[in-house]
Amino acid sequence: MERMNRRARPYRNEWKYLISRWEAQLLKGRLSPFLEADPHAENGKYMIRSLYFDDYWDSAYQEKLMGVEERQKWRIRVYNCSDKVINLERKRKSGSYIHKDSAKITREEYEKIMAGDYYFLLNHEQALCREFYYETMVNLQRPKVIVDYGREPYICSEGTVRITFDSDVRAAIGGFDLFDEGLPALNALEEGYLILEVKFTEFLPQLIKELLPLDGQEFTAVSKYTLCYERAHHLTDTLAGISKTKRENRS
Repeated sequence: MERMNRRARPYRNEWKYLISRWEAQLLKGRLSPFLEADPHAENGKYMIRSLYFDDYWDSAYQEKLMGVEERQKWRIRVYNCSDKVINLERKRKSGSYIHKDSAKITREEYEKIMAGDYYFLLNHEQALCREFYYETMVNLQRPKVIVDYGREPYICSEGTVRITFDSDVRAAIGGFDLFDEGLPALNALEEGYLILEVKFTEFLPQLIKELLPLDGQEFTAVSKYTLCYERAHHLTDTLAGISKTKRENRS
């Protein structure tokens, strides 16, 4: 992957913390005088569902585990299991900096991708879709896991600050249908914990910076994709092992 050129592309800082629900409530109380709820969030919260892709070698997963500085992930993301907005996204990461490319696709295009019909992407009007085609053909990129979570977002106009509290992080199992509201899922985070994300461009206002992090908290390299990949695939491996044992016992 080409090295991220921070001057050529817009970039944002991304800080993550793994905090308890009690700490989250305390933080919201501290920050509420200086932030406002994101107007795009109905009733202050929405559900995010992302279908993550990875290549034949599971590079996105492996590079995260190895702490590779420059890496990327591909996903298709929807909100509240609705097809009103379907985004194909590539998230590039360089240390604590992130850059996200996004292209809107239709429900029909999504269905083609899920059916393994990638050829239409080759001549797509959006460059990101054409790059995605390359990944599917050359690196055999395929769906790996669906990640679900609830997001409570807050914003601050100064420094384009966005602070989110992501809870109920779950790994969907049994399929890759983004619009199946009944898709079973497994909890991927320890009970009582959630992920705090702080994103900003250029600078973080000093007042907000002094409120973060909570005493004793440090940055974490937590990745929702990695957590959910491990949760879903651990179950798959366990079930495969049980099935194999039953076959051996019968024989």
